[in-house]
Amino acid sequence: MIDLAVLPVYLTAVIALLLIPGPDMLLIASSSLSYGKKVGVFASLGNATSGLILTLLAAMGVSALIAMNPIALQVLRILGGAYLLKMGWDCMRTTPSDAPELEQSNSLAATLYRRAVFSNLLNPKALIFFVLFLPQFVSTHVTASSGEQMLVLGLLLNVLGLLFNLFLVKMVGSFGQPLLKNEKFRTNQHKFMGFIFFVLAIWLLASQVPSIS
Repeated sequence: MIDLAVLPVYLTAVIALLLIPGPDMLLIASSSLSYGKKVGVFASLGNATSGLILTLLAAMGVSALIAMNPIALQVLRILGGAYLLKMGWDCMRTTPSDAPELEQSNSLAATLYRRAVFSNLLNPKALIFFVLFLPQFVSTHVTASSGEQMLVLGLLLNVLGLLFNLFLVKMVGSFGQPLLKNEKFRTNQHKFMGFIFFVLAIWLLASQVPSIS
């Protein structure tokens, strides 16, 4: 399905990209620190889910059509920023009595899963990344179509990304365990996540979306 000759270069590029701090890493790390490993795992799964969707869109050519429309990209950026601002506001307006108990982790995990999915899907830079990155490793020396190759390359990227994020969750989650037992931190953990969402919103809204038209 893919050219094995380009696989070492592709894997090297993917590993380098995973090590570069970005909004996904910030969201997953802060979720693990604030709410524990289980919530961090679900945030990682949410990120992987959005990655799979973006891979399918790229393989079908839908992403390229959107990426060539500057208006569509700006709408995505504004919607993504507005979504993150709303998440930040919802977290900030909670009171200390709303601080979650540890047994409420199932609800928190589902919430962070959804937020990770939508924050990535509404990020036009993530969409453009898949449009620009995957085709670089499509080869004419295999019988598979470019769409099929991009699908396999995207799946490989998402699997490696998920494994990396799960490792990040384990490391950060272990470090954050004492914080989860700290009453003062627990009463402010929503505020901390609210701050993270505001940072992500500013990051997205202030960034320039590259054009490929």
